[in-house]
Amino acid sequence: MAETLISPGVLAIENDLSFITQQPVTVGAAIIGPTVKGPVEVPTIVTSYSDYQNKFGTTFLSGSQVYSYFTSIAAYNYFNNGGQTLLVSRVVSGTFSEATTVTGVNGTNGIINSTSLTTASLTISSASLAPFINPTGSFIVNGITINITGSTVPTNTATTIFLASGSTPANTVTAIVTAFNVSKSIAPYSTTLQYITASASGSTGLIFNSTTGVSGKTANLYYATSGSTTSFFTGGTDTPALILSTLSEGAIMNSTGSEDASGSLDSGSADNIRWSVSNSDTTAGTFSLVIRQGDDNTNNQSVLEVWTNLSMDPTAPNFVTKVIGDSQSNYNASTNQIEVSGSTPNFSRYVRVKSILTPTPFYFDNTGIAKTQFTASIPTNGSGSFANAVGDLFGAGAAYYDTIINGNNSQGIPSASYDNMIDLLSNQDDYRFNVITAPGLFNSLQASQTTTIINNTQNRGDNIFILDLVPYNVNAIASVTAQSNSRNTSYAASYWPWVQTIDPDSAQRVWVPASTMVAGVYAYNDNVSEPWFAPAGINRGGLSTVIRAAQKLSQTQRDTLYNNKINPIATFPGTGVVVYGQKTLQTKASALDRVNVRRLLISLKSYISQVANNLVFEQNTIATRNQFLSQTNPYLTSVQQRQGLYAFRVIMDDSNNTPDVIDRNQLVGQIYLQPTKTAEFIYLNFNILPTGVSFG
Repeated sequence: MAETLISPGVLAIENDLSFITQQPVTVGAAIIGPTVKGPVEVPTIVTSYSDYQNKFGTTFLSGSQVYSYFTSIAAYNYFNNGGQTLLVSRVVSGTFSEATTVTGVNGTNGIINSTSLTTASLTISSASLAPFINPTGSFIVNGITINITGSTVPTNTATTIFLASGSTPANTVTAIVTAFNVSKSIAPYSTTLQYITASASGSTGLIFNSTTGVSGKTANLYYATSGSTTSFFTGGTDTPALILSTLSEGAIMNSTGSEDASGSLDSGSADNIRWSVSNSDTTAGTFSLVIRQGDDNTNNQSVLEVWTNLSMDPTAPNFVTKVIGDSQSNYNASTNQIEVSGSTPNFSRYVRVKSILTPTPFYFDNTGIAKTQFTASIPTNGSGSFANAVGDLFGAGAAYYDTIINGNNSQGIPSASYDNMIDLLSNQDDYRFNVITAPGLFNSLQASQTTTIINNTQNRGDNIFILDLVPYNVNAIASVTAQSNSRNTSYAASYWPWVQTIDPDSAQRVWVPASTMVAGVYAYNDNVSEPWFAPAGINRGGLSTVIRAAQKLSQTQRDTLYNNKINPIATFPGTGVVVYGQKTLQTKASALDRVNVRRLLISLKSYISQVANNLVFEQNTIATRNQFLSQTNPYLTSVQQRQGLYAFRVIMDDSNNTPDVIDRNQLVGQIYLQPTKTAEFIYLNFNILPTGVSFG
């Protein structure tokens, strides 16, 4: 389905928000790597390649060349081969942040606001210092009246602040600043107003600026000429009603810039966004917010999301924060957890509400009429862009594809940048997957990172790691086998050599490591058969999107690789490029030195463990044991019928749950399995017989 409108038409977007998630979400595969955009160090589920493109982008420019990350190519091949869900963990080099609306979503009320300021005529009492000596007058800030009086200062009220005139310019400035800051503490603005600072120098006047850096919020207090009368405030600009920020991070999200005659933004692109407000209605206190693609224009809008009937009233069910969401997720290295701030989950796929500057609590009076002090706070019709995001996609001298040259220059990402997400995905309770890959990490260059991933997979016991051994420029088979022999685990498998494919986004022919493709092979295998079938061979190991392998392996070379626990990527005339092996990196010969058996055990342990989880804290009785057997035996029977097992037996009775075991609050089950083996070596004996011999 199309995600945007390019030409006139109707876009119907279906967002199912009725899901109730009580358990960690289970996904098919996990991938760690750099992306063009998206949340940084926040594992995110995508369910299709178009979903991946919307959240994490496609191509980018570096040195006037178009590139894609291995992450994108791997995601494409995974979904292209039947993958259902992918957990993407974006890693970056350096500091990245979100983009915010340049001037916020406009309102007509704010901290300094020319439309809400009352003009005060000031009497000049000194030609040289006027109007800064003993000025009088009043002005309004967010509904609070600030009166500059003479020496007698009345008591402040809930809606009025009084301050004495300044006998010097500096005193005047101080008094005005104090008044602004005091107004911050008056409800309902105690959490929304911003403090003001000021200076009294320069020939253009006294300029008040928001210390929190909201762009464009200024008002000028001008000098007056001798003997004249002047307005106390002039030239102020509207403060936004609310500020939005992008869920994606990095400078690529900045779309700020002037509009041309067609309404196009200078920095607008397919990867960033812009916003529009329409249907502003002060009588009803509502407005509509449209999130648009950054590279559209006024007459050809690419609408990504439409949020209608929004309110600025925190007590209303359609309050903008409740509808769009205001949550922000960040990785905390000290706790190795994702910490979420905000009061409402994000229902928008692109933005969140960062702050509400002019809320309108209880917008209507008791007769149902909008209160006049709030009507100016409803966002006005208009449009804007996003800015202030930081973070470059690539580092100095970044290397891509076949030019990766060292351990600290893999697609511009230093090795250590992967550490946080590797550590986070060790958390089995929060993140479930059966395959993990990190294209761009190599055993010969990033041994520390690959070791940690292997340790995590072994400790979790529910996934297998597709490990790349060497970068593109390592061609000697002896160097490749040296890397495979440095590992001994059934929870990882390696494939070689590199392969050439067409980048789905740039349409260029590029070289990629095997892990970029093999996760897709696993997905195809599971889609057409079962995880306990071998993801290899002509039937299930074909690499349909591969043009050629970096080396066309001979039978002798394939033998050498297989004897050293490396699965060859072979090339056959008329067939193409095929994964032609399914060994794990386990050194000792056993059933678990094969990928299909390891993945069989992963599947069985995952299901049976979920059954057992429901029995924790249940009574240790025959009824509980029978409940376990009644669910486990039928499942294993179905696996046997689907060619996963030759035979099995499950024991959970008095023989292994003796009185002393029960007294230790233990429930013991024993599961015996005979995994089905694959036919990897087929011997055909052709017997030539003389004429006249009969066949028995």
